[in-house]
Amino acid sequence: MLYDSDTIRREKLAFWQERAIDEFERRMRSTAHPFPCIPATIGESLRQFRFGFAGNPGHTSSVEDLAGLLEEYTACARDCGDYTSLIVFYETPWEMAESMEVEEYEQLFWSQLAGLAEQDPSEWPAHIPNDPHQPLWEFCFHGEQYFMYCGTPAHVNRNSRYFPCFILAITPRWVLERFNASPSRASKIKKRIRDRLKKYDAIDIHKDLKTYGNEDNYEWKQYFLHDDDTTVSKCPFHRFFKKGNRQ
Repeated sequence: MLYDSDTIRREKLAFWQERAIDEFERRMRSTAHPFPCIPATIGESLRQFRFGFAGNPGHTSSVEDLAGLLEEYTACARDCGDYTSLIVFYETPWEMAESMEVEEYEQLFWSQLAGLAEQDPSEWPAHIPNDPHQPLWEFCFHGEQYFMYCGTPAHVNRNSRYFPCFILAITPRWVLERFNASPSRASKIKKRIRDRLKKYDAIDIHKDLKTYGNEDNYEWKQYFLHDDDTTVSKCPFHRFFKKGNRQ
């Protein structure tokens, strides 16, 4: 079930769900420690986000939860506003949150995306290359291009990627295109974002944070950032996903 900022507060939620929403709002609205992604804070303040809950990310049933949420969101996203994103909170058992390493969450993330692609009945847009090592490659679902963000309980140094439960923030490409429609304004905001990142995280800005379409940029590298300055040399997506022409 998909929620907006109003309906999610009217529902009787499980304790972990209420806690996740409270923490998300706290982080988005903090003035003492402003969240780095300024467009995200705008989207939250304008109540343009949509929210959903999924089960344990280690269980295959959570992929079905994610697919249902993203299908519903894809159908309504263009009516939500220019700063919309889908926020998905996963039920993350205490034992998992306390013991799992960043690399293990990384495996879960790519497993979620691969499972999501398996349930996608639509062809990907023709202009998206099959090879993720091409600058224009990015994840798609139901014919829409999406930027994926993953946060985990295991991130410590990179506070911008920390969250008490496993979390995805999914942003349509058209939202990012509208943001970049005014290059001068976008450039100023991006500078402010990087300034905030330097203060928010206890580690340098990751070298993989670049601009979509640039020859030296690969979107998949930004989906899941490590808690240090290391990076993955080969996209894990196709290792998990073996279907059709997206191999």
